[in-house]
Parts: sequence; structure tokens; C-alpha cells
Amino acid sequence: MTKIFEKISDKNHEQVVYCNDPSSGLKAIIAIHNTVLGPALGGCRMYPYKSEEEALLDVLRLSRGMTYKASISNLNIGGGKAVIIGDPNKDKSEVLLRSFGKFVHSLGGKYITAEDVGMSVHDMEFIRMETNSVTGITRAMGGSGDPSIFTALGVFVGMKAALKKKLNIQSLKGLKIGVQGFGKVGYYLCSHLKSEGAKIYGYDINQESLERVIKEFGVIPVDNDELISMNLDVFSPCAMGAIINPSSIKNLKCSVIAGAANNQLEKEDRDSKLLSEKEIMYVPDYVINAGGLMNVANELKGYNKEKAKYQVEGIYYILMRIFDYAANNNMSTLQAANLLAERRIQDYIKWNHQQ
Repeated sequence: MTKIFEKISDKNHEQVVYCNDPSSGLKAIIAIHNTVLGPALGGCRMYPYKSEEEALLDVLRLSRGMTYKASISNLNIGGGKAVIIGDPNKDKSEVLLRSFGKFVHSLGGKYITAEDVGMSVHDMEFIRMETNSVTGITRAMGGSGDPSIFTALGVFVGMKAALKKKLNIQSLKGLKIGVQGFGKVGYYLCSHLKSEGAKIYGYDINQESLERVIKEFGVIPVDNDELISMNLDVFSPCAMGAIINPSSIKNLKCSVIAGAANNQLEKEDRDSKLLSEKEIMYVPDYVINAGGLMNVANELKGYNKEKAKYQVEGIYYILMRIFDYAANNNMSTLQAANLLAERRIQDYIKWNHQQ
């Protein structure tokens, strides 16, 4: 028990809720990291974790990332996340999702859930039956629909910002882009890349997903090790996290890392330093993949698609500010993003105390 509290305290989490319902088979963890700027908003992920400790570590990292993502994106929301332990292809059911919805409802609006890995817009509808603290529902129900469309747009404009800063390149035409993972975000990202004339290389463990992007976007398939070691203008991790580590960094030959995956760096301080030493520009994942959050956050006050699109396209300018701050202060792009995100929260606390 002491170790659990140590893990929770390590990243300054406000609250962690364990959800257990034997009748539905639900085993879930909700982590609320910070609510200074507003209620904690973050997706619910369903994944067959090997242990409860692995699930806890994941939800703690993810929820902290949501706090930073919301802050740097200038949204008036806090950071939270949830994980459901189980195989989404075997264990998911209406009663399990509705049971999770009841736990979310019990928090009184402090945590607002949304779609994440292993979950769908349809799943959000079941959760909505038990609580209004849910976003990412279908447009027919007044929501914004699939957030991954806007996540992909944000990754695309983020790539353009990084290439402008790093290589002074305005267009992606003819550039070599390597995409790892063709789930929803990776799929929609390919549409943007193809429209601009990029040459796309890619890998996915799911053969069906890979064949789809080969057919529709002309993606050139390569195995995972080859993708990581290719001479690329941009390497775009769009699958699971911790893909950037000493082993992979040793083989990387890209100019820029810009992808949708959360927690791409296995160890943030160590790996961001190693990337800087190789002069590889790392685009902080929680900034470049904030498009989905911006989109669902719009549901809280009545969804406006054009406003959401405008905010997502603004990721370009948010990143330019981060890149300039990093260069002017001789620090990594991740350090710069973290400091700017933390500064907004602290400034808000000071301002609020003066009112």
C-alpha cells in the first residue's frame, strides 16, 4: 500500500480511484492528476495489462500528460485518465461499460471521460447512459464524433511546424515520412500526407490495417526495425508508447520525431537528452497529439466544428513558441513544453489567489 501512495505522490496526483464490480467484470482505475484549470478530462483506455501495477503506472503517466496537454493547449480543463483492465475484443460488454459510467458519475463531474485505445464512440454511448461526464459521443447525440480525425490533423500541422523550424521546409511534398501504427489516427494522418505528396513508409502489427493504407494511400510497407533505422525526414510513432529509448535512438536516422502516440519516450529526461545529442528534433507528444482533446473539449460548452478545427490548426503556433523557447534557453523541446505548461498553471493559481 505504501508503494502505491508513493507512486501516486511522485507525480502530484490529486486522486486515484480503483473501480471493482464483480457482477460486470469491471476492473478499472481512474487517475485525476490536476484540476486547477478545470475538471479533469481524459480518455478511457481498455487494455489487457499484465498486472494491476502495470495498469496503475500507465494511468498515472497518461493522466499527468493530460494536465500538461490541456495547459499548453490553452484549455480550461485539467488532466485525468482511466484504464479498464481487460481485452476489448473479448471482455467488453454493455454492463461493464455502464458500470464504469456509474463510477465516473460518482465523482460528481471532477473527471470527464472520453474515447481512447480499445474504446469507440459507440462505447461512449453506453457510458453516457449512466453519466453526463462523457465526451466524444456521436454527432447525432450532440457530440463531436470520432476525435482521432482531429488528432491526425494536429499531428500533420505539427509535422509542418517542426520541418519549418528544423529544415526550413514549408511543404511535405517528396519528403520521406515513416509511420508506425495505422490505427484511426495513423490512417487519417496518411490521408493528409498523401494529399501533400509525401512518400509514406510504414509498419503495423495488424496486417489488415497495413493492407488498407497500402491500398488507399500507397504506403510502402517495411518491417519495424527497418522503419526505425531508415533515413527519414520524419519518424511518426502512432502506436503504443516507450518506442523511443536508448536502443531505438541508436538506430534512428530521422531529422524529426513527430507522432500521435502517448509517452513516446521511455524515460523523458534521459531520452530527450540522447535525441538532442543526435540533433534529432523531438516534437513533444502531448502537444502534437492534442487535437483530439481540443475537439472533445468543445463539447463541454456546445460543439462547434469550425472552432475545434481552428484550435487544432493552432498547434502549429503553439509548437513554434515551444521550439523558440527551447532554442533561446538552451534546453530540449520537451523541457520547454513542460515549463510553459507548468507556468500557465502556476500563473493561474497566483491570479486566482489575488481575486
